[in-house]
Amino acid sequence: MGEIVLKQARIKIGSSGSPTTTLSEYLRSVTINYSAELLDKTAMGNNARRRITGLKDANISLEFNHNYASTDAEKFFFNLVGAPSSNCWIQIKPTSSTSPRYYGRFLSEGWTPMSGGVGDLATHTCSFQGDGDLSRSSATA
Repeated sequence: MGEIVLKQARIKIGSSGSPTTTLSEYLRSVTINYSAELLDKTAMGNNARRRITGLKDANISLEFNHNYASTDAEKFFFNLVGAPSSNCWIQIKPTSSTSPRYYGRFLSEGWTPMSGGVGDLATHTCSFQGDGDLSRSSATA
């Protein structure tokens, strides 16, 4: 079974390697980007571009259904913006039993506290930039 339908992803955010705040209940979408810089090392005499990999990077984008009844979530994201990465350890795992989990330290780059138009479901988004390595594990957690 190679393909999965993403029906549920588990997301936890906290201030250590074992995050405790589970925010999956209102999560609409999650995007994890993982990349490495490609540095040009082309020199005189080369007939084509030559490259070497540089630093790795990761970022995460999350979209949630807005819920003012759960004031803790709204306050939680508000307080993460600009906080040190030691306050923001994120773990994301699709709920398939064979899916890996991705985790690491992140800085909250921004939070959009309200988004939507007339008649739309109110949502909020947040984005995070990696502060160190993005880790991958197939162990259950």
